[in-house]
Amino acid sequence: MDLTPKQIVHELNKHIIGQAEAKKAVAIALRNRYRRSCLSTELQEEITPKNIIMKGPTGVGKTEIARRLAKLVKAPFLKVEATKYTEVGYVGRDVESMVRDLAECAIRLVKEEKTAEVSFRATATAERKIAKVLAEARKSERGETAKEVFEQQLVDDIHAGKYDGTVIEIEVNDVPKPLELSPGSGAAIDLGSIFSGMGMHRKKKRKITVKEAKSLIIAEEADKLIDNDAVNAEAIRRAENDGIIFIDEIDKIAGKGNHGADVSREGVQRDILPIVEGCTVMTKYGPVKTDYILFIAAGAFHVSKVEDLIPELQGRFPIQVELQSLTKEDFINILTQPQNSITMQYSALLAVDNIDLHFTPDAIEKIAEISEDVNATSEDIGARRLHTVMERLLEDISYNAGGNDYPVVQVDVNARYVEEHLENIIKNRDLKKYVL
Repeated sequence: MDLTPKQIVHELNKHIIGQAEAKKAVAIALRNRYRRSCLSTELQEEITPKNIIMKGPTGVGKTEIARRLAKLVKAPFLKVEATKYTEVGYVGRDVESMVRDLAECAIRLVKEEKTAEVSFRATATAERKIAKVLAEARKSERGETAKEVFEQQLVDDIHAGKYDGTVIEIEVNDVPKPLELSPGSGAAIDLGSIFSGMGMHRKKKRKITVKEAKSLIIAEEADKLIDNDAVNAEAIRRAENDGIIFIDEIDKIAGKGNHGADVSREGVQRDILPIVEGCTVMTKYGPVKTDYILFIAAGAFHVSKVEDLIPELQGRFPIQVELQSLTKEDFINILTQPQNSITMQYSALLAVDNIDLHFTPDAIEKIAEISEDVNATSEDIGARRLHTVMERLLEDISYNAGGNDYPVVQVDVNARYVEEHLENIIKNRDLKKYVL
């Protein structure tokens, strides 16, 4: 998808409020990938992505920007936490596992696309198989011609969903679960892939509904129609050229000022360094080069600073953007502008119990004001504060909702209602202003 940086930012604005500088940086990074793909092979090898560090408090949109960016272009995306990795020689996940996990994401992404391409043929085969099972179960004194006509009628009915709730007994592939070699190592043996690669498919009988059986058989038939070698090759290509790895909490492995970096933390940084610089990691699908993967690191950096990272790692993240704390206006926009805003979500949830919930403009303003003040006077948790405030605000309505058997009740939430139901939060907020 060859979107311009302005178009990318426009798409991100539909889901994320504010943070224009960060959106601009990731939009340029994404566009540069498209520009690189249009160059000659010799020049492509010389141009590497310009990795980004996002600095800002929690809940302001760091992860969401990266996730939406990947979704926009259907790129393999992986979010990891730097604190989950340990230095080589310690028990825990090694940093190379992030590349192996990205390869898994790419495989899943490509497989979904290939499955969609063959879904029509796989669905037709699955419906015929289920029709035969149903026909056998309802066998009566029909001739062979009548049986064929009856089976075709069953296929049409199964396609229309008339038998979705009917329980049948069918044979499905028995795929063993992957065995993890050691807790937290991230290494596992997938016995299912080993057996399928040898052409061995163990079967087992299961009693399930037609709807479930249809899904299982479609998956099995699609797997037969898909060329797994082509899937693996395409997935590795995408992981190498389009992959995005988001390393969260990178500030937690940075040294704290002049106190000296902890050996293990600095060791993790040194282990991450070759991955970010560019190396080849072996996965079960083949070798994956990390030279052209886009790395986006993020952290609050309350205690440590970006400068506390080892210089070599800093050098691999040339672009640094700072995300700002959310203001009252930002909270108002978050509550009203996104396609699936929080107010819309709560209205939809309570509509299930026949509560017609409406928020007045002054209520929205009051909720935003309280959220901003609480973030300022206690821990700044960004947009997550809205969930705390909204849950407290709508607690009585949610608890007293009669259910969907009761008549529709209209509830208008205004500023007065907000003040009455958030009285404790407002009082605590006022007191904290005077506590040192």
